[in-house]
Amino acid sequence: MKILQDWQLAFMLLWESIKELKYLPRQLNRCFEHGCNMGYKTLPIVGILSLFMGGILALQTGYSLSKLPGVQSYLGSIVGLSMCRELGPLMTAFLLTGRVGSAITAELASMSVYQEIDALRTMNLSPTRLLVMPRIVGGLLMMPFLTMFSNVLGWIGGWFVVKTVDIISIDGGIYWRSLKQYVDFDSLNDGLIKAEVFALTIILMSCSIGLRTKGGPREIGASVTSTLVQSMIAILTLDYFLTKVLL
Repeated sequence: MKILQDWQLAFMLLWESIKELKYLPRQLNRCFEHGCNMGYKTLPIVGILSLFMGGILALQTGYSLSKLPGVQSYLGSIVGLSMCRELGPLMTAFLLTGRVGSAITAELASMSVYQEIDALRTMNLSPTRLLVMPRIVGGLLMMPFLTMFSNVLGWIGGWFVVKTVDIISIDGGIYWRSLKQYVDFDSLNDGLIKAEVFALTIILMSCSIGLRTKGGPREIGASVTSTLVQSMIAILTLDYFLTKVLL
């Protein structure tokens, strides 16, 4: 029941944020600041993980296909489609949850515990307008770049394995030709749609839990843990239904 309640409150926060979009021109600096901060913090780990994930995917798939003569030529398409349709958006979302979502929750929970949120309301300033809406816009602007970066690094990781592992008996050029033949605009677009939904979910869940934190410093850690668990459950649940819709 708590999960459903958290999702309901996050959805209500989304509706409040939509109503605050009329103030977006005044908050553009905050939006870009939050977006650049999210990208700066997440980009290195996204690159490292994606590079190795693409390599592992190519290694495991190449080994399995080595038992089927001639099938290894499709390795590029398998790695390309897996990264852009599923692994790229999903890994980026998980890293965004751990690196950015937890930080957002900790910051807003601290403000709530030490009554800074109440002070904003006392001054007739909307916490949603100042703290939530700019983060949502910044995250939605940055997520496509992070996802495409993850896709490209994953493809490069797969190519490196093809070039260096003997059990994969295809040339790097064949790998790239297969990838370009099967990875089309629709595949990339499906992955980016997923990524945007995931980013929106992470930021809403992080802000919602952070703003509702009450008590003392111990509750801040509990809120961060709750954000990580709830966001990952929401991401995987949405991933399943989005995959069914986009297939």
